[in-house]
Amino acid sequence: MSDPMNVLAPEHRRLRIGDAWRDAAGGATFVVEDPATGKTIAEVADAGVVDGLAALDVASKAMAEWAATPPRKRSELLTATYRALTERSEEVARLITLEMGKPLAEARGEVAYGAEFFRWFAEEAVRVEGRYNTAPAGGYRILTVPKPVGPCVFVTPWNFPLAMGARKIAPALAAGCTTITKPAAQTPLTMLFLARIMEEVGVPPGVVNVVTTKRAGEVVSALLADRRTRKLSFTGSTEVGRVLLRQAADNVLRTSMELGGNAALIVCADADLDVALDGAMVAKMRNIGESCIAANRIYVEEPVREEFTARFAERMGALSVGHGLDDGVDVGALIDEASVTKIDELVADAVNRGARVLVGGERPDGPGHFYPPTVLVDVPEDARILEAEIFGPVAPIISFTSDDEVMAKANDTEHGLVGYVFTRDLQRALRFTEGLETGMVGVNRGLISDPSAPFGGVKQSGIGKEGSHEGILEYLDVTYAAIDLP
Repeated sequence: MSDPMNVLAPEHRRLRIGDAWRDAAGGATFVVEDPATGKTIAEVADAGVVDGLAALDVASKAMAEWAATPPRKRSELLTATYRALTERSEEVARLITLEMGKPLAEARGEVAYGAEFFRWFAEEAVRVEGRYNTAPAGGYRILTVPKPVGPCVFVTPWNFPLAMGARKIAPALAAGCTTITKPAAQTPLTMLFLARIMEEVGVPPGVVNVVTTKRAGEVVSALLADRRTRKLSFTGSTEVGRVLLRQAADNVLRTSMELGGNAALIVCADADLDVALDGAMVAKMRNIGESCIAANRIYVEEPVREEFTARFAERMGALSVGHGLDDGVDVGALIDEASVTKIDELVADAVNRGARVLVGGERPDGPGHFYPPTVLVDVPEDARILEAEIFGPVAPIISFTSDDEVMAKANDTEHGLVGYVFTRDLQRALRFTEGLETGMVGVNRGLISDPSAPFGGVKQSGIGKEGSHEGILEYLDVTYAAIDLP
């Protein structure tokens, strides 16, 4: 196999701050590993507080000029980024697989998905509008003017190292904001590659800054404490989100939070089982199950439980596990040893409480962070796996006998990101759509992510929306002027 690291030269494995690729203060670095082998694939700069504040300096200085850049020009730069990502899709995909572990086919899908955010928000950039109208009581006019919120800090996760950054950077730039992105320490290379692409297409210095670090807590805290920062967008766990919200409160920052999930996937007895099986496989196994919208709990109505379970277990057991760059691999490596240990413990806890393993359930020997596709049945309600976000290729299946019963179980969680329902009854589908306490619902499909749709949760799964027209509104303030005019 060719070396994907050839696409990212050593000088571009440093911090991207303003118009320069620079070392961290003091020259600190950290290593990035291939999760399929545990081998080091690169060293990148390990930023400290002084580096983070340097990025904020340039983002703040670039803010006025970028905000004044004509929307059409911003749109053209975003379109150029979309085209560059599309043209270099294979290079980006191989880099994603190498540092994150997902199979190459999945990585290609992520590149297409991430690039689409740049195309979508290129179109939105020229459609930011205010309004002018007569006050209802007369005597004056109401004028509203949308303005970019200011320098933005982005903290992105490792599971979609391109798409989660694109989903934030694209609307911010479309709105006229400058950005500082702190990618996950496990997967910094893809974001550095994106910064390189955006430099090449002509995005001005200071607009897109990337600060890689193993010291995320201190660097992000310093950025949030600085009054020049005006917006925080975070994708990650609910636990970390709570901490960041507390820190953001001191300067009353605009925040967007896409946090944890505990998605219920509901298969009704009247569902088309072929459609339900296809949807369940996508909802569970997309990105090796390392997704906040992955099906965490699969509820199957009793009359079809036996058939669905048997067919689903057969499909899960047929998936091949291996290095994501190898041909024919369906399931790549998990991100790190801690993820494998967590999943192993959740499965063991469920089994100790009475669950049965139909396929999988035992981590393999050898190098790399692998766990096999696993199906559990007879899972008791007190099993930890029904409460924790699994973030891996394990599917617990639970039977149900009534809509009221399964609705109550599905909603019995602090999370509210997404739910899935499979039924051929339109009224039943609408009842679930209205009754599930989630920000999104997949009806007869297991893939819901789309740059043109508003992505986000309720309860402790987040604040705000990403994608769609709503996505750009997260980066705009509105100034209202009352104009005296009898």
